[in-house]
Amino acid sequence: MNARCVMVLGTTSGAGKSWLATALCRWYANRGLKVAPFKAQNMSNNARVAAAGGGQGEIGSAQYFQALAARAEPDVRMNPLLLKPEADTHSQVVLLGKVDEALTRMPWRERSARVWPPIAAALDALRAQNDVVVIEGAGSPAEINLMDSDIVNMRVARRAQARCLLVTDIDRGGAFAHLYGTWALLRPEDRELIRGFVLNKFRGDPALLAPAPRQLQDMTGIPTVAVLPMWRDHGLPEEDGVFDDRATLVGQAERTIAIVAYPHISNLDEFQALKNLPGVRLVWAREPAQLEGLGTNDWIILPGSKHTSGDLAWLRAQGLDRAVLRHADRGAAVLGLCGGLQMLGVEMTDPYGIDGQARGLGLLCLSTAFAADKIVRRCETRFGELAGRWAGLSGVPLRGYEIHHGQTRACAGAVQADAREVIPGLAWQNAAGNVLGLYVHGLFEEPAVLQALLGGKTPAADAVFDGLAQFLDRHVDSDVLYALIS
Repeated sequence: MNARCVMVLGTTSGAGKSWLATALCRWYANRGLKVAPFKAQNMSNNARVAAAGGGQGEIGSAQYFQALAARAEPDVRMNPLLLKPEADTHSQVVLLGKVDEALTRMPWRERSARVWPPIAAALDALRAQNDVVVIEGAGSPAEINLMDSDIVNMRVARRAQARCLLVTDIDRGGAFAHLYGTWALLRPEDRELIRGFVLNKFRGDPALLAPAPRQLQDMTGIPTVAVLPMWRDHGLPEEDGVFDDRATLVGQAERTIAIVAYPHISNLDEFQALKNLPGVRLVWAREPAQLEGLGTNDWIILPGSKHTSGDLAWLRAQGLDRAVLRHADRGAAVLGLCGGLQMLGVEMTDPYGIDGQARGLGLLCLSTAFAADKIVRRCETRFGELAGRWAGLSGVPLRGYEIHHGQTRACAGAVQADAREVIPGLAWQNAAGNVLGLYVHGLFEEPAVLQALLGGKTPAADAVFDGLAQFLDRHVDSDVLYALIS
């Protein structure tokens, strides 16, 4: 196996593993090396479509972006196991890009023996085909209650003989205790794989850290190899499992876009462009009051959901349904994406027990039936003729992806609202022109869409990845990064 393996571990979730792994992918790729990312198991409802042995399947969004940063084709082997939470105690299991019903029904601790062979095979294949594999861990490697069934942290590191960086969020406080405690709880053979500590999200004068890094090295033998400043606007979506619900605004507000943040919200990463767009105030709405003050120039977005019927019930329990309907009645813009599209319809039926039956909001005359098989595919299409609030999309090309069980069609006859098809089988609009439902994810990642609807643009993905690599150049000695693959 040719590849050298570099692994990013974290003392906690949200320490900065995902963005640091993405930055390393671009940094090594910029040195002319063939690079691939890897994360054995990811728990996230943020998923993308990737190559799967001649077909297409799902992987976590973080590994999708890491593949792009590495200038590699996204492949399901880069994230062989994806867990998609559908409730607080239940997740859909996706193995090598495909839903595995048997694993989904299996108790958590019994899965390890079943999933480790395909995980190990995926890692071995990537190592055989690349110069460098950048591996991301999950949570913390020091969860001693999970060590015997570990398939994502030190078991992966041992198999790959990875040189590991352990990153901590110093902004939370207790960083040195987190680093030392994590190191102390690792098995002795696993401690040998840790080559450096990284302090992330630091604010202030680095000189004030002394003498702690030296003391920590004296206790562990491991140097602190980098102190990374706080950087909120790097341009990547939030790390998987982390939801930053702060309102954002660049410049003076010209329009508010309120995204309804229900409990099982999915595919949050597709809204990253809106966070960076000048003149757009982006808010995450959980209460009716956050929608009541919106004007006719403002939008409400119902995003994707991993449990559409459950999130629709939550919407009604909060009174958010009435706020959405009042906004639409004023002629203001409402957009439903995937699960949000299904909510805009009249009904959802569930003959296979996939999601649950529900009565929709009735803003579009659509009926959705949840099918046993999931549609997972990339999509390249074009909008037809639209009217009203969404007229700017008329004729605009759209490249994105679909991930859904629902199969939607227009209702037979007029029920509560009409629904005019504007992309065959994928998008519908009401006659008034203010309500639009769309199955395709990635709408706001299309420059033509941003220009047509909001008159602006955000940095291209390649520019974001290069910015991450340049950040490493400024704050990490290149000798350290070369040593990890020497």
